[in-house]
Amino acid sequence: MFEKILDDESERKVLLSKLRAFSIHVFTASGAFFALMSIIAVAEGNFVAAFWWLGVTLFIDGIDGPIARKFKVTEVLPNWSGAMIDNVIDYATYALIPAFALFMSGMILGPMLYVAVAAIVISSAVYYADTGMKTEENFFKGFPVTWNMLIFALFAIGASPQMALSMIAIATVLTFAPIYFLHPVRVKRLRPVNLAIFGIWSGFSIFALLKGFEQKDWITAVIVASSLYLFFIGMVLQVLPKLGQKD
Repeated sequence: MFEKILDDESERKVLLSKLRAFSIHVFTASGAFFALMSIIAVAEGNFVAAFWWLGVTLFIDGIDGPIARKFKVTEVLPNWSGAMIDNVIDYATYALIPAFALFMSGMILGPMLYVAVAAIVISSAVYYADTGMKTEENFFKGFPVTWNMLIFALFAIGASPQMALSMIAIATVLTFAPIYFLHPVRVKRLRPVNLAIFGIWSGFSIFALLKGFEQKDWITAVIVASSLYLFFIGMVLQVLPKLGQKD
């Protein structure tokens, strides 16, 4: 009798563990719905709403990994790949939708618009095929398909066609360059500073959305400065491998 009770309790724990793990996969997959809402907003010409929805997907993408690791989802459900769910949604939210927003915005006109969006979606697809895209320190090697942040910054500063094309060209080339880019959560070196800067970028970006991209110049300056830090700090840490290391 006592052994049966123990067995039943053990089975309940296993079942609850699997349900919890599966619910985390569902949480990750919910990003697909918010991605769809972003597509609808772009199609309606509501770019502010589109970036709000992309912000939700960015938030989900930022916290689902740590939650999954905490509850050992890969061990509990070894036949279900949260990484695969992540990649499917990330390609949509980090590449396809930003490219679509750029296409519909009128920021770039003429044949170069097609060149720009083709560069975004094709380079991103190839990048996702690279199984060595991360270093042992969890830096990304090459520009890590964060077009959602780059295109958002172009919207926020009201970029000219020349500036937009230049930034897209640079990021596309750097996608395949042996240069480190920061993962603000998983890279340990300077993590408190990196998280603080990412928090500043996020906070001021939210403010810009609340203002409908009509924020004051100093707000734009903070977005630009924090964007440049996040873009270049990986390269700095690559060149200075001892910077930020604990003794």
